[in-house]
Amino acid sequence: MDVELRHLRAFASVARHRSFSRAAEELLITQPALSRTIAQLEDNLSVRLLDRSSRHVELTDTGAEFLVHAERVLATLDQALAAVRHRVTLRLGFSWLLPHPWTQQTVSRFEESTGASVSLIRTDDPLQALRQRMVDIVLVRGDFDAPRGARTVHLYDEARIAVCSESCDLARLGHLDWTDVQYWPLVVNTVSGTTGPWSWPEDQRPAQIIETANYDEWLETVAANRGIGIVPEAAQRRTQHPALRFIRLTNAPPSPVSLVHLPDTQRTLIRRFLDGAVLAAAE
Repeated sequence: MDVELRHLRAFASVARHRSFSRAAEELLITQPALSRTIAQLEDNLSVRLLDRSSRHVELTDTGAEFLVHAERVLATLDQALAAVRHRVTLRLGFSWLLPHPWTQQTVSRFEESTGASVSLIRTDDPLQALRQRMVDIVLVRGDFDAPRGARTVHLYDEARIAVCSESCDLARLGHLDWTDVQYWPLVVNTVSGTTGPWSWPEDQRPAQIIETANYDEWLETVAANRGIGIVPEAAQRRTQHPALRFIRLTNAPPSPVSLVHLPDTQRTLIRRFLDGAVLAAAE
């Protein structure tokens, strides 16, 4: 007999609600589609499971007996799936400062709805980690070159802010215009930084660039007054360093925040994660 799980779930839902319309709402399908599924089940079994002759749907005697076994099968299957799901992990890569409260909302919704867990993996180069399959999906700030074949989902934009040493002259000015950054030495994180010489037209780029290879090097180089930095505004709320001062930056383009993944990895889990991620970004 060609009986599938979808047939059993559809039948159990109708039997529980005694209603095709309410069962269709629960299963997120149309009522005609649900009716066809029940009809297929009855045809495959060559029995009548539901009595549709009255205003309310009722189980036949055979249907009532079949429901006991169908619910037992579905309960056993759900237990088996739950036992596996709690061992499944989605690896989220990031370089620094995961957004708040987006991260907490997205991760909690994903874990509650799937039973899987999220492993947070910090790496200096998230995109390289994605290429090497060390992570399943990465959060990236700023403009970037995605790996070949990768898919990108834009979440939202962050404002930029300038940061300098407490002993820097900029700390006394109190603000900086985007077009005036060119007159200051600029410290750049070449691996995962959101702002670099590429962020300006060639004739407006800073004359002096100090390169660093990760966020910690970048942070300490700015604190040592080797130059100024440009970061998303979230860094002001999350970075605690006594030698740093954050300066208002005017007329700066926003910095995008995106998720990047490869289409052939953890498809179902990534789709569920993206659904929650986009929802949290919109709130």
